[in-house]
Amino acid sequence: MTKRFDSVLLVGCGNMAGAMLEGWLAAGLQPARFTVVEPSDKHLPAGIQRLASIPETGQFDAILLGVKPQLLGEIAAPVARLAEGATILSLLAGVELATLATRFPGAAAHVRVMPNLAVALGKAPIALAERGLDDTGRASIFALMKPLGTPEWVGEAEFDLVTALTGSGPAFVYRFIDALAAAAADLGLPRDQADRMALAMVEGAAALAAASPDSPGTLADKVASKGGMTREGLDVLDADSALVSLATATLRAARDRGAELAAQARKSPVEG
Repeated sequence: MTKRFDSVLLVGCGNMAGAMLEGWLAAGLQPARFTVVEPSDKHLPAGIQRLASIPETGQFDAILLGVKPQLLGEIAAPVARLAEGATILSLLAGVELATLATRFPGAAAHVRVMPNLAVALGKAPIALAERGLDDTGRASIFALMKPLGTPEWVGEAEFDLVTALTGSGPAFVYRFIDALAAAAADLGLPRDQADRMALAMVEGAAALAAASPDSPGTLADKVASKGGMTREGLDVLDADSALVSLATATLRAARDRGAELAAQARKSPVEG
């Protein structure tokens, strides 16, 4: 039987943590289950308890770390006082499970979570890596994340790469959409029309790819006829594997930055 997380403390409610909260509420989870530490005047949904700072005492089933990774040292000690028996859920890019275990030794388990902003719509891939969970605990975390999209357990060794693909990936897709629109505008289409049509095209193509039994590569070939317009364009993208090479370099750069952040987090002194 899975465990219900009836009390979740969000430490920070920036873009990602805020999108997760939005997704949970849209899925029907009750606002009373969530408490948010957010010192700014950012608007929070009705029914969400706001705290200006991390409380001295309290009991929470889970604590979601939604601040910037550079703030880990600042929040570690006050969160550690609350973490006894709780599950730590970390959105901190590059902060490894071993580092979380050092910072929050009293926690029942530690889980790295990497979604993207589509959690607000319940459509995000969500990478999960854990330390300290049994099968029931893993099922409980999976159930908590399921309303937000498609959670998957991955090995921590692959976490930076998965983060580059699914966490950073939307930015790369947005850049490609923008590039298609900019190219159409350079070739004569009004830019506002190019923007609308590029976005609508990608939305429809993604929906079709998600519903199709064929792989995206197969679908691309199905769109292209020998000697036709689409094939001529694909030949440019496919020449010398140019697009794959660019994507590989892009993911490698993002992945390697994750490794650099992890090294920085390991070197940071534990504040008590």
